[in-house]
Amino acid sequence: MAASKALLITMVLAVLTPLAATAAQQTVTNLTLHNLCLYPVWPRITQNIGLPAIPDANDTAGRLDGGGEGLVTLAFPPGAWSGRIVARTGCIDDDDDVCDTGVAPAPTTVTQVSVHGPNGLAEYSVSLVDGFNVPVVVTPHGFEQGDQCPSLGCAVDLDVDCPSDAKAPAGGCRAQGQGHFFKQRCPDTRTTPTDVEATPQRCLQPGELKIVFCPDTSN
Repeated sequence: MAASKALLITMVLAVLTPLAATAAQQTVTNLTLHNLCLYPVWPRITQNIGLPAIPDANDTAGRLDGGGEGLVTLAFPPGAWSGRIVARTGCIDDDDDVCDTGVAPAPTTVTQVSVHGPNGLAEYSVSLVDGFNVPVVVTPHGFEQGDQCPSLGCAVDLDVDCPSDAKAPAGGCRAQGQGHFFKQRCPDTRTTPTDVEATPQRCLQPGELKIVFCPDTSN
């Protein structure tokens, strides 16, 4: 009798374990973009090579008006996905490759994200390797209590105190020689290709990654 119960438990676990793993893999994370800057931003979402684009049939994320009005939520495609989000500024609407900042060689704050990894792992960072043009913070929502899902990024407007020799003509702060300046003011960013944030992360199955441009620093 005991042997039969043990066999039954083993069979149940054998069925449930793959189902649980499948459920974790099928957890879909949303991407929310919110613009609190006083000016519009033109986000550019670029998937890594070989991956599908994030569906946005009506180009709702193409331009986000300032003052909190620009707010959009998109669903990441199922399966492992990674890519980058750049907030461009001063763009010409009918030619969004013509922008003051956010398009090379102009300074560019880059948000890097990956979702739907092993066990639903999500990873995210704000990179200043290509310079700074807009304050950006990434905050996960809808994750299990106890997961390491901190807000990461740079809420400080580094353009204000940017050294004069690093200021770009149309705005923003160039990266060359400014790694220490950036890291000192925004420790939870990446300022070199091998850099990591001061705050550790291990975020599993968040329901949302929210990227805020010019987050409120008054609280």
